Amino acid sequence: MKKVVKKVGKSFSERVVDAALTIPSGRVTTYGRIARACGAGPMASQSITSILGRAYQAGETSIPFHRIVYANGTIWVSNEYRARRLALYKKEGIKVLPNNKIENFSDIVFDFL
Repeated sequence: MKKVVKKVGKSFSERVVDAALTIPSGRVTTYGRIARACGAGPMASQSITSILGRAYQAGETSIPFHRIVYANGTIWVSNEYRARRLALYKKEGIKVLPNNKIENFSDIVFDFL
């Protein structure tokens, strides 16, 4: 059984931020895993980036965005942030393949158990 991020007195958005902050260094998780851990269905995964972006703008600057990837292990990377993101992965021992997928994704994916 999967552990749901504590819901008492917290909104879905607050639970999403809490979940993102618990992703350990050297591991990645997916938008869908965050949504499910916070008590929502898979369609809620589409809102994760917006929720975390608003939290970041409100001052929560320690969100490890690079540790949140697509369900198939593909990373989101833009030309503007490519070098910085790849440096973060390297620092944490996460290897990114030339096709922008995490090597050994199934071995390092973090599930909120």
